[in-house]
Amino acid sequence: MAAITAALVKELREKTGAGMMDCKKALNESNGEIEGAVDWLRTKGLAAAAKKSGRTAAEGLVAVASEDKKAAMVEVNAETDFVARNEAFQSFVESVAQVALKVGDDLEAIKAATLASGRTVADELTHLIATIGENMSLRRARVFTVPSGVVATYVHGALRPGVGKIGVLAALEAPSASDAITQLGRQIGMHVAATRPSALDVTSLDQAEVERERAVLIDQAKDSGKPEAIIEKMVEGRIRKFYEEVVLLEQVWVHDGESRVKKVLEKAGVTLVGFDRFQLGEGIEKEADDFAAEVAKVSGV
Repeated sequence: MAAITAALVKELREKTGAGMMDCKKALNESNGEIEGAVDWLRTKGLAAAAKKSGRTAAEGLVAVASEDKKAAMVEVNAETDFVARNEAFQSFVESVAQVALKVGDDLEAIKAATLASGRTVADELTHLIATIGENMSLRRARVFTVPSGVVATYVHGALRPGVGKIGVLAALEAPSASDAITQLGRQIGMHVAATRPSALDVTSLDQAEVERERAVLIDQAKDSGKPEAIIEKMVEGRIRKFYEEVVLLEQVWVHDGESRVKKVLEKAGVTLVGFDRFQLGEGIEKEADDFAAEVAKVSGV
């Protein structure tokens, strides 16, 4: 039996919002395995669906850049939100997005690229760290290219054009890059920013995620006491509902509340070949700030 530490209980509470005793029991039931404990809590109705990739837990900025049939998106992290408001930092993140547009989304290639300052991206980042006094890092990048059509960009909560807290790329293959297609791509970006889909279509959904969901649904259905044949139908119906929640093409279009995304695309005569969504700090655990302790430390108390 794994040792159930206070740190494990705290982590599970933060992840699910369940009570301390329920978290402890769930960890005992799962032999200390966090994801198993989450599933146990969900089965018992003690935790909300835990499919989120993570709470925003780090600062910095997301930026997008685009040109004909191509677009790039990057995330650069810093320790505090004060840095995100710094014009030098904002300009740097914009520059990194432009670099990604040229060299692709390999982080090492981006870091090795030379900026207008004559320094590489890596050296410029080091220079900013020394100048501003905070640790920073280039976390991730994504680039899409289409042979015909557009790669639309959308930034939610923009601090300046193309720079903000949430960014989305949507790659649309179409006969042309008309204004209507560009507008549709932007609408898709807004939809993705709001709904956080896990996959483009059912076939590209992580099957481990599907099987995990199915296992939870089976356990929940068994608690109803219904016959096995009924339970199987219940689970399949709920799996379809699960697809409608996490698969982009199966989701209800947020702009009308009725159509499926796939039907909107079919009507427009375009194919969505890829998308990505960066939310600042998503999945990064950040230590809780103790402001009083920081003040005391600076004051020498």
